[in-house]
Amino acid sequence: MSVNTMDFTILIPAFLAGLLVLSTHVPLGIQVLSRGIVFIDLAIAQIATLGVIAADSAGFEPEGWIAQAAAVSAALLGAVLLTWTEKRWPEVLEALIGVLFVLAASAGMLLVANNPHGGEHLQELLSGQILWVNYQQLIPVGLLSAAILTIHRWRGQKLGRLGFYGLFAFAVTASVQLVGVYLVFASLIIPALASRNYLPRIRLCVAYGVGMIAYTLGLIISAKVDLPSGPLVVWSLAAMGIVANVLSPTRSPAV
Repeated sequence: MSVNTMDFTILIPAFLAGLLVLSTHVPLGIQVLSRGIVFIDLAIAQIATLGVIAADSAGFEPEGWIAQAAAVSAALLGAVLLTWTEKRWPEVLEALIGVLFVLAASAGMLLVANNPHGGEHLQELLSGQILWVNYQQLIPVGLLSAAILTIHRWRGQKLGRLGFYGLFAFAVTASVQLVGVYLVFASLIIPALASRNYLPRIRLCVAYGVGMIAYTLGLIISAKVDLPSGPLVVWSLAAMGIVANVLSPTRSPAV
């Protein structure tokens, strides 16, 4: 597919899905970076993915409401567990988040081991199928994103551990269903990193700008060269993060 012949009716829903993911993940990512719990997104996203895989292994449709309920329940359970571990062992929280991610990923691989299509489904959940997003999928995610942004703006730092992790679980669960684990993590962390040297009053705008440009470039390049969109958007995010860092008032050696 070339740029001249690409179907913009496919790219527009994909771009809107990216905007919805960025709408919640940019402010949450800045807060995650300030809390020093960078890998929380990967862990909760992987736990939500495990919920979908478990529902699929039990014979339920991955897109059905039971699978969605399983994903949310798993993510919330992970949020409760992270809240408890942060209270109990705050000095090794990041390491425990990493262990939780590995356990959830390994459990998912075990569940799909005897499924002839399990590997393909697992790959879709990890790298995402953003080009297959439709407008019907965007409506509930849009409503959830609006609710998350309202709560985050209203409560912010006053959410507490459980409140923050719970809010995070809902945001990540919805996003994983749209764009996959890798792109969810990149959307959370890279804009936050790229904008960290900017003044507080413009940091959020810079982070959103990095994300929006990256999604635009990644989707267009994907359509032009006929390569998977998710990985290309991840690389576009990294490239735009480097550019934003180079242009920042106080440069640092890495994104």
